[in-house]
Amino acid sequence: MSERAEFLASVLPRLKTADTALHNGDPKPRGDTWAHSDPVTLFGAVWTATGWAEIRPVFEKLASGFSGCKSFEYDVIAADASGDLAYIVGIERTTASIGGAPPQAYQLRVTTIFRRENGEWKIVHRHGDPMPDSESARTRLAQQSK
Repeated sequence: MSERAEFLASVLPRLKTADTALHNGDPKPRGDTWAHSDPVTLFGAVWTATGWAEIRPVFEKLASGFSGCKSFEYDVIAADASGDLAYIVGIERTTASIGGAPPQAYQLRVTTIFRRENGEWKIVHRHGDPMPDSESARTRLAQQSK
């Protein structure tokens, strides 16, 4: 198995589990996928943060607005791993309730960078934004940030 294939086999199930939990209101599994030592950065669809001390509360606030996750899928567009660094570029397709509204589908473009720590891949950077043609996602995410 190639380094890329081993990396994807290791991280994709964890990402799906963590983000499904987040969209059901539980931020802990997502936090477990992240490195807690600097440098770590988040350029989220709603909030930006630097350092684990800033990122953890963002995930807690984000999770508090989600519930009723009906589905979470990750479409990988590109990915690679080399040594102790790796990345995934993809589209997240989620159907969940935001702010108590009925569950609706939305899509985010996401770039995630990983660093291997003690043999385990940890996220050190995430950049996510709504798909350009997904006005409803931008509106719902903006409402959540209030």
